[in-house]
Amino acid sequence: MKANYVIIGAGISGCSIAYNLAKKGVKDIVVLDKSYLTSGSTGRCGAGIRQQWGTKMNCLLAKGSIEFFEKAKDTLEYEGDIEFKQEGYLIISTTFEEDEQFEKNVELQQSLGIPARKISKEEAKEIVPHLNTQIIKGATFCPTDGHLNPFRMTDAYYRAAKRLGVKFYFNEEVKDIMVHENKIEKVISSNLEIYTNHVVNAAGGYAKEIGDMAGVDIPVYAENHQILVTEPIEKIQSPMVMSFSKNIYCQQVPHGSFIMGRSDPSVAHNHCIESSWQFLDEMAKTVCEVLPLVGKLRVVRQWGGSYTMSPDRQPIIGDTEALEGFYLACGFSGHGFMFAPMTGLLLSEIMLKEPSTIDISDLHISRFKNKQVFTYEKSVV
Repeated sequence: MKANYVIIGAGISGCSIAYNLAKKGVKDIVVLDKSYLTSGSTGRCGAGIRQQWGTKMNCLLAKGSIEFFEKAKDTLEYEGDIEFKQEGYLIISTTFEEDEQFEKNVELQQSLGIPARKISKEEAKEIVPHLNTQIIKGATFCPTDGHLNPFRMTDAYYRAAKRLGVKFYFNEEVKDIMVHENKIEKVISSNLEIYTNHVVNAAGGYAKEIGDMAGVDIPVYAENHQILVTEPIEKIQSPMVMSFSKNIYCQQVPHGSFIMGRSDPSVAHNHCIESSWQFLDEMAKTVCEVLPLVGKLRVVRQWGGSYTMSPDRQPIIGDTEALEGFYLACGFSGHGFMFAPMTGLLLSEIMLKEPSTIDISDLHISRFKNKQVFTYEKSVV
């Protein structure tokens, strides 16, 4: 079979890219996934949506994406509820150094039109009454940050893309990408051979392997991050509570459960997505310290999922000098879900050589050429 564009990965990034291309009139778009819709990082994420970042690029991607999420149900003509809840992110500082950094972060965010503000311990307590303010120095708060159902949001993109003619093939693992004289010739999957000159790598935790198939070295790696969810209770918390120094994010979702996660600096760089008792032990200690009331709840289940880490913790979006017709949407370092609307829009503009909504040249893979990292994003759990 033939295709104009082949997109590898049916997570939210792949679905957003397919939708944006199709909306611009592109025909013969094929999306391949080795499993099912949202089977990778999208379906395992913490589903938080925030604009409070320490780098300009991440702030702009998040801001533009939230503006899309606010009207996504109507824009995508989705019949269901995407469960977008904008009740803010409360990010706490627990050291003086972190508190000073937050001052700089908020200054950047406000300069870009993001309504974040620096607040006191007392104000933080008013927003989240069960917060243990004895351990914090201060906090930041952005009321337009929030939470979104990743399954329904991806389904909305998927259905909209299908209505525009995009073809999805599931349980089709990409086995090889055939290249001749620096041009893509075809993509070979479990049951298909697709002749195409354009491929989008939106493969999440497997982006490195897809790059290797095409002969493009992508400096990313997969890293397991774990999450747990509690029993549901009546609503007691509106915003996501996050601490970089305490290594925690914790959100009460619409049906009443709390979802929380943390990173593990010692975890191996591989495709393991298991969850351990050690994670549960550390998570319990942290949440009992930060949000003691939440620490009393029973855990329903826990799981792992891949962060696709880049050297500077910022995404890699764009074309590649190494291979004509090969495009990247990877390296989101755990935040591809919240950036997906802008990822789809911006990459479609690059692919069709249209003027860019925002300049994302700083996110091109070429920034890593000489192992230089220009701006490191510290605001990652």
